[in-house]
Amino acid sequence: MKSHLINNAFNIPSKISNLNIKPVQKPRQYKDVSNAVKGTFHVLKMTCASCAANIERILNFQEGVIQATVNFASSSVLVEYLPEMTQPDALKKALQASGYDLITPDENQTAAMPEEIKEKRFAQLRRNTLGAALLSLPVVIIGMFFMEMHYANAIMLLFSTPVLLLFGNEFFIHTWKQARHLTANMDTLVALSTGVAYSFSVFNMIFPEYWHARGLHAHVYFEASAVIITFILLGRLLEEKAKSNTSAALKKLLGLQPKTVVKLNESGDEITLPVEAIHPGDTILVRPGEKIAVDGIVQFGSSFVDESMMTGEPVPVMKNKGDQIYAGTINQKGSFRFRAEKTGASTRLAQIIKMVKEAQGSKAPVQNLVDRIAAVFVPIVVIFAIIACIAWNFFGGADGFSQGILSLVTVLIIACPCALGLATPTAVMVGIGKGAENGILIKDAASLEIARKVDTVILDKTGTVTIGKPIVTDVFQLYGDESELTVLGDIEKLSEHPLAEAVSKYFIGSENPEISHFKSHTGKGVSAIYNGKRYYVGNRTLLDENQIFIDALLTDKAENWANEAKTIIWFAIEDKALAIVAVADYIKENSVEAIKQLKSMGIEVHLVTGDILETAQVIAQQAGISNVSAGALPTEKANYVKKLRSEGKIVAMVGDGINDSAALAVADVGIAMGKGSDIAMEAASMTLISSDLTKVPQAIRLSRHTVKAIRQNLFWAFIYNVTGIPIAAGLLYPFTGFILNPMIAGAAMAMSSVSVVANSLRLKWKK
Repeated sequence: MKSHLINNAFNIPSKISNLNIKPVQKPRQYKDVSNAVKGTFHVLKMTCASCAANIERILNFQEGVIQATVNFASSSVLVEYLPEMTQPDALKKALQASGYDLITPDENQTAAMPEEIKEKRFAQLRRNTLGAALLSLPVVIIGMFFMEMHYANAIMLLFSTPVLLLFGNEFFIHTWKQARHLTANMDTLVALSTGVAYSFSVFNMIFPEYWHARGLHAHVYFEASAVIITFILLGRLLEEKAKSNTSAALKKLLGLQPKTVVKLNESGDEITLPVEAIHPGDTILVRPGEKIAVDGIVQFGSSFVDESMMTGEPVPVMKNKGDQIYAGTINQKGSFRFRAEKTGASTRLAQIIKMVKEAQGSKAPVQNLVDRIAAVFVPIVVIFAIIACIAWNFFGGADGFSQGILSLVTVLIIACPCALGLATPTAVMVGIGKGAENGILIKDAASLEIARKVDTVILDKTGTVTIGKPIVTDVFQLYGDESELTVLGDIEKLSEHPLAEAVSKYFIGSENPEISHFKSHTGKGVSAIYNGKRYYVGNRTLLDENQIFIDALLTDKAENWANEAKTIIWFAIEDKALAIVAVADYIKENSVEAIKQLKSMGIEVHLVTGDILETAQVIAQQAGISNVSAGALPTEKANYVKKLRSEGKIVAMVGDGINDSAALAVADVGIAMGKGSDIAMEAASMTLISSDLTKVPQAIRLSRHTVKAIRQNLFWAFIYNVTGIPIAAGLLYPFTGFILNPMIAGAAMAMSSVSVVANSLRLKWKK
């Protein structure tokens, strides 16, 4: 009879089949998806990667959903669905039935709402962790050192009860919701182990004579249940802290577009309208210092426009009639009118916003290993504990029942995923802290984990490999003396040209220069009179048009500098060229060393820039880069990243400008330079505070050390469970007579956690 019952107990597949559980179906396939729309929604009550997998499965099996991809790091889901078949409200109801929730567009009126929810979640976790730690401390002290004191059990019960039922109640709530849908996650094991240990302790405290009559001591395990809850809450807190603030980048991108614009009607009257009211064909007036609202073509006037958000280049571009302009760029000192060509979602800025949003809402490249394994580990442990209890009951003799209960509790205590729960967060915490000490800010654990696999690094040029602003690099004066160059500095102070600032800073002029008849020659340079003589500052065309003599020595020198990708400024007096000045964006001192280190690590390096090919090739040659792509707009940079990823490469993108934000978002690892754009830093998963390019190989090495520590932690945590669980079940009893005491199991569980934390702390001494 007993053997028959045990055989039935082990016959798990037949038991499950009798539950009439419906088999998992494949996601539906739809022939016509031309009307499909995409939406990114914020998900609530998602606590682990197992939850992310559950949410993804639930949504993918909803009628009308083509594909749903959950991003656990950003607590968001990107859903592609057919609006005629389903709506966000229906998806929300499906998730609510499973214990999760979704913020639909109607609720999410402001971009700040998900951030407020994240802040509240973090604050609640911090309160729960602190409260659990404060109440657990006296329980541990009494349980370890003062068990013989009066009312010890009652005091431990008093302090441990709020830890479980108040600060750790979410574990029990989530476990119940998971059980209702025949699923399990890390919360299940936490709730079972702490719940059984707590309940068993309460029973032993109230009815100690039950065990005394059988010659056994009535142990209590309040400290084990309280400490487990505290440690797991700490792990959750560290994990929540590591998650990136993804919507801030989108808010800043949206902020580039002005809310109102000045439209000119047919009679030439100025009308201020919201940007949403602008349509293609409308004529828009742009004043000095204003942001351009939509894409268009200049019709009248001229000005320099700062297009750094599009090209990444610091030098504003001259815009004349017929030139293309883009939304989000900034007008300088001139004024012009333009005809709107693309508005709303069609503008290039809107396309960048869309790319960043979809990339950040897509699935993280690395899943949480612990929670993936937990999907199998949790049910196996529970079944194993029940089997051990049944086996003891039938084969344990007179004390079979009591020993069975003890083995059940011991298995659940020793199998508690405390070490597993700390394995990743502690290593990540130390790794991120180590990075911060070295000027590397890492936003989330996923990017830290995947950076070790990077085999291709794409570098932006301006502000990344180079300094990021034009400076005077060379001066060649053929005629005149130093006083003439002082005049050059005085004239450039009055110029609006972007390169004039670099020249005026280099050549310090007089405090009150007697400059008169200053004139700007659009697209060519400027001229002015000083001491009765006319001076010219500008390009070669300005000198040729005014029939100014240029010596061959100056021409040869100018050609040599031009071949080095330097911009040449000519300086002339009356009818003779006096000197030439070379201006360039200089390569950083540490860029060459950084690229050398990357190559020595077996990493392929690419240079992608919005600058012209000649300049890009010169910088690439100086830096030691052989793969070059020039003239790349933001979408082209992102496509370049996608192309390399489609070839199976793990790509890190390094940039500093708004124009790099889309590429930073679609790369496996986005690395922003700290002195660059705020939006680039928000879109990236790592930021280099000092803009030192040698921090890129350092960040990759840090990732390798951290992942190695995580793997070691997980290995020892699982070895602990694999060897500890059978011993806790009583496997050694038939051979040695040894039975593991639950108290020792609790101590072993604590020691496994200490070993994991100690191993993680070794990262502090890694270089």
